Amino acid sequence: MSAPAHHPVVIIGAGQAGLSVSWYLGNAGIDHLVVEAETPTHAWADSRWDNFTLVTPNWHCRLPGYTYDGPDPDGFMTRDEVVDWLAGWLDTFDPPVRTHTRVTRLRRPGHSGFELTLAGSDGVELVTCDQVVIATGGYPLPVIPPYASSLDQSITQIHSEQYFNSEQLPDGAVLVVGSGQSGAQIAEDLHLAGRQVHLAIGNAPRVARFYRGRDCMTWLADMGLYDTPAQEYPGGKAAQEKTNHYVTGRDGGRDVDLRQFAAEGMQLYGTLTDGKDTALRFAPTLTTALDKADSVYNSICADIDRHIEAAGIDAPPPTRYEPVWTPEADPTELDLTDAGITSIVWAIGFRPDYRWIEVSAFDGGGRPMQTRGVTQVPGLSFIGLPWMHTWGSGRFLGIERDARHVADTIIDGLRATAPRLAAVR
Repeated sequence: MSAPAHHPVVIIGAGQAGLSVSWYLGNAGIDHLVVEAETPTHAWADSRWDNFTLVTPNWHCRLPGYTYDGPDPDGFMTRDEVVDWLAGWLDTFDPPVRTHTRVTRLRRPGHSGFELTLAGSDGVELVTCDQVVIATGGYPLPVIPPYASSLDQSITQIHSEQYFNSEQLPDGAVLVVGSGQSGAQIAEDLHLAGRQVHLAIGNAPRVARFYRGRDCMTWLADMGLYDTPAQEYPGGKAAQEKTNHYVTGRDGGRDVDLRQFAAEGMQLYGTLTDGKDTALRFAPTLTTALDKADSVYNSICADIDRHIEAAGIDAPPPTRYEPVWTPEADPTELDLTDAGITSIVWAIGFRPDYRWIEVSAFDGGGRPMQTRGVTQVPGLSFIGLPWMHTWGSGRFLGIERDARHVADTIIDGLRATAPRLAAVR
């Protein structure tokens, strides 16, 4: 039996994060292989709804050797525009990607190096490498609550990653569960399509789209928040665990105001806690959740005010959000049949899944223990994780910097074990 094929480096995942590491390795002349279960950057075309737009301004979009240079740097690319932009990037280099191949097992058979089990159309094979980069995304598995299976079988249930447009759902009202970026924007998409929407909200904060003449995320970038290392970020670990602020880039960008939706007929609830058949129960948290989201909104605006004043910037005067609707009471029960609800969109996030990695590099919650993507396991790195280094990590704005650091660490590691590589690069 022949020995497994060997590569100095294997990158698992061909999204923009994994391919960014590949770009740097390729420029350094380092032999490597990128293994992708589908096709490069496929998630943008396959897992976003039809009216999806970026929530970060286009000028945030930067990858190794490639930045957004279109006519609308302060606008927000649609899903299809992002797909085209990424395709343009892929035309600038030739990453060594093996597509439609899934890594089903990663183990460390000795004191150095790794063995990967690959499953593709040609069957199963083993590959070995000295260094491996996990670029499969931070949270690949969609979360569905355990009681979902006990709900009435006539109710259509999908996860947010399966949602594309209102037409795919049966006639009738829709319950969206979750008010993070996906949940809030999908609820808006259904609302604008004329559907009766019920929305169960969690503890997600919100942010103004534009404030004092500029996009809020542009202000925050100028204030250095996307560049602040995680260990120095205000609020510490608790701030990093919070759901991202909901806002939208749709139609040129605007606030997502759940109170305004309610004033227009959307039905709001607090956290969904349980359900059986057609009966659902909610925690009485609606009023508090709305108030907290608005408090964060106004707090961010106040931070921007202080930055403007300290820097002596000439900008329009400050404002504060005032509620346009207030719930009379926090609803705690809902009958799906009585409300005419025929479908549910679960938008309560994703969870990690590293069960296929047989290496001691994870904490008790199954999250990688890493510093700027590099673990204590020699040769094992991650890329594309939220808060891997800064708030910008996991976003287009931070990928180039994170990938360069991981690639440099890999190159240094290869040089240490093979001095002849020192002449390369």
